[in-house]
Amino acid sequence: MTSAIAIEDVRREVKLLKALSGHKHLIKFHDACEDANNVYIVMELCEGGELLDRILSRGGRYTEEDAKAIVLQILSVAAFCHLQGVVHRDLKPENFLFTSRSEDADMKHIDFGLSDFIRPEERLNDIVGSAYYVAPEVLHRSYSVEADIWSIGVITYILLCGSRPFWARTESGIFRTVLRADLNFDDLPWPSVSPEGKDFVKRLLNKDYRKRMTAAQALTHPWLRDESRPIPLDILIYKLVKSYLHATPFKRAAVKALSKALTDDQLVYLRAQFRLLEPNRDGHVSLDNFKMALARHATDAMRESRVLDIIHTMEPLAYRKMDFEEFCAAATSTYQLEALDGWEDIACAAFEHFESEGNRVISIEELARELNLGPSAYSVLRDWIRNTDGKLSLLGYTKFLHGVTLRSSLPRPR
Repeated sequence: MTSAIAIEDVRREVKLLKALSGHKHLIKFHDACEDANNVYIVMELCEGGELLDRILSRGGRYTEEDAKAIVLQILSVAAFCHLQGVVHRDLKPENFLFTSRSEDADMKHIDFGLSDFIRPEERLNDIVGSAYYVAPEVLHRSYSVEADIWSIGVITYILLCGSRPFWARTESGIFRTVLRADLNFDDLPWPSVSPEGKDFVKRLLNKDYRKRMTAAQALTHPWLRDESRPIPLDILIYKLVKSYLHATPFKRAAVKALSKALTDDQLVYLRAQFRLLEPNRDGHVSLDNFKMALARHATDAMRESRVLDIIHTMEPLAYRKMDFEEFCAAATSTYQLEALDGWEDIACAAFEHFESEGNRVISIEELARELNLGPSAYSVLRDWIRNTDGKLSLLGYTKFLHGVTLRSSLPRPR
């Protein structure tokens, strides 16, 4: 290592390996030392070779059941890292080793050379990783842990069909296809892959990172679901509950209506997350429940990435409690629901609840204030409000839930 950057990278890798401890599918770190010429990292021995070699030895295609066994292990360790505030940034089959040559050997997640600590609201901007597995938002230089989920989507696609979802002869060509090309589910063997398997891959390889499942959510997807398997705590619920606590009463009414239209699939995940908060005997959770749940899962990495700071931004919860129904409203992502095939049905059902419980007369000016927009947005917002009674229309309701895209495309009020 001749450059300061190379030295810093190795220091960070050792720090990460030391701080991340206690997961079954994470390579065990024993020690690190250096002499005048080299740095030595002592880790557990894995004698089963790389996942990539096993994929190649099978001619590139796994049965769905065999693919699931691999994907479960990858998601489990990714969920652990993401909760700790660590983004791997180089997930690929070469970075998973089997402990032995046996067919059912456990896999271990290795090589944290490109990994980094990341706070819950932070965005990274340096382009790192391997071209075939790199997420679109990495190429746009603004990304977080969702970039790892994209890489897991690419690995799953390869396991199920034996070829890469995005391919070109040059690196710049690969980047172009990652940004622009659509997934191909027409060629063999895709027609024979289960609908749940295809849906799973689509939900990971969504070009909009906000619409992707998290690792914890993916473990509750129908393709992988197993009631007997514990689901890990998801940092996403903290981010969503924080936003809900700081939202206006009108926005809260809108998402409460949305949560009443949730599919059973969504509720499986939300129930699992609510149970992890260990509700009090009366079935409520408070700020203490969120605090204790994070503390139970904390490693040195979580302290380094300052994940625990998110609790301070959830302060409004210190003075009240939240039952399961309100938790569902707070922890539901509109973006993720929009990625579902049944989004239109969910939106219509939600709007019916909103009509009966939360929809009220709202002026253009007030709606603009709700969305933090200035007068330049009035002409767009006019279409959201019904002429007949001055309330939000179905179009207005779905746009209001989504909100943010409008904010980014229009000038902010001065």
